[in-house]
Order: sequence, then structure tokens, then C-alpha cells
Amino acid sequence: MSDTALEAVLRRDRLVTAVALTLVAILAWGYVAWFGTISMPPVLTDTGMDMRMDGHSMASQPMDMRLSSSPWSVTDLLFLAAMWTTMMVGMMTPSAAPMILLYARVGRSAAAQGKPFASTAWFAAGYLLAWTGFALVATGAQWGLQQLALLGPMMQSTNRLLGGGILVAAGIYQFTPLKNACLGQCRAPLNFIQEHGGFRRDAAGSLRLGLLHGLYCVGCCWALMVLLFVGGVMNPVWIAGIVALVLVEKLAPAARWVSRGAGALLLGAGVWVLATA
Repeated sequence: MSDTALEAVLRRDRLVTAVALTLVAILAWGYVAWFGTISMPPVLTDTGMDMRMDGHSMASQPMDMRLSSSPWSVTDLLFLAAMWTTMMVGMMTPSAAPMILLYARVGRSAAAQGKPFASTAWFAAGYLLAWTGFALVATGAQWGLQQLALLGPMMQSTNRLLGGGILVAAGIYQFTPLKNACLGQCRAPLNFIQEHGGFRRDAAGSLRLGLLHGLYCVGCCWALMVLLFVGGVMNPVWIAGIVALVLVEKLAPAARWVSRGAGALLLGAGVWVLATA
């Protein structure tokens, strides 16, 4: 294959991968938006009448408000787990795109030389598997907080001590060596691949490599994701702000200073919230 033909194939491969990642993110965000607007069946009291809230049937209330007002069922938990998983996919796919595109580009080049790697889909699946694990933990945290009546209809903290504590914890974490180490792994895709044995030719190896990269990403961003409980899990503006911060941390030239600047702001906001609680 000529150099010109190979370059054309690589460009097409990057385009296909980029379009696929974009579609995944769009579908995930669409699901989250839909989740915030759906209604659930009426909740019946022991008298057989559907429970009312401010003069309106619970059937007209979004699911998040229903979950705040009634015991959770297994279906509710599964539904919330699906919501969290889809939201993590939508939030983290943009920041994972450089790594996945690199994998696809090198994989296509290796295939052209007769030495193919495992499909990029295996690597991406491993990455998303790590965030699926985080989503399950977040689902459990939400269940616990709502059992304690600490979350409002938008799944935001209604307790200033809790909200301030989360802000302070997230701010402090931005300065920790673990944060810096994980952020460094996320910012340098090629170095990450080289440090962990290179690209994999087998599907299981590619899946494990993607999972490892995802775990580093969770280690880098988990505290920022917990901030969803402060501004509201279903607050699109708050979600977009967190996504923007994650992208800047991973892509901006002065990532460490961006991370520490964000940490200082979060710490200051948390202290103020606690002081006025």
C-alpha cells in the first residue's frame, strides 16, 4: 500500500471513530435529558387513591421527585444505574476521544502492515467498563442520600453541611499526589500505552488496557463527578460545567495549574458554604 493510500485510510479511520464517539455522546446526553422529563405511574396509598403533591398527581411528577417521595424498588435502582452509566458515558467520551483515536490510528497502521491489533472497540469497552463501576457506586450513594432525605427533586444536596463538605473534599483532592499521577496518565495517551506494555493484539488484552486507562481516569475525575450531588445530577448547566473542567484539565497546556486553580475555588466555595450553614 502506498504512503498516499495509507494516509487516506488513516484519515477515514479517524473520521469513522470520531463520528462514532460523537454519536455515543449525543445519544447518552439525549437519554439523560429524556430521563429528567419522564413521568412514572401513580403511587397509590393504602386507601387506593393516588398520592397528591401540591394539588397534583404524583403521576405528573418526574421520576427523580417520585424517588424522593416513595421507597425504591429494584426497578428504580436499575433505572437509576442505567441513568448514571449513560451519563458517565456522555460526560467522559469527549475527554477519552484523543486516546481512542490514537488507538484507532495506530491500529489501522499496524493492520496495513499485516500486524493487526485487537479492535478499538475492545479498548473503548474497557474504558467505559471502569466508568460503569463508578456509576454503580454513585447509584448506591444516591440511594443512601435519598433515604436520609438529603437530596432534592433535581438530585442536589439540600443540606449545606453535606454540600459544603463535598466541595471541600473535591477541592482538597485536586492538590493530592494521586490526582496528579492519574491526571498525568490521562494527559499522555502514547506514554500510557508505552508504560503499560504497548498495544494489544488480543481482545482480552485490549479490554484490560482500556479498563486500566479508565481506572486512571476515574482516579483523576471521581471527585469532580461527586460534585453532581452539589449542583444537581439532573442540572444540565452544572453537568456541562463539570465536563468543561474535565476537558480543560486533560487538554490544556498548564493542566496542573488549571487543576490547582479549580481546587482552590472549590475549597473556598466549600468553606464559605460551611461557614454560612
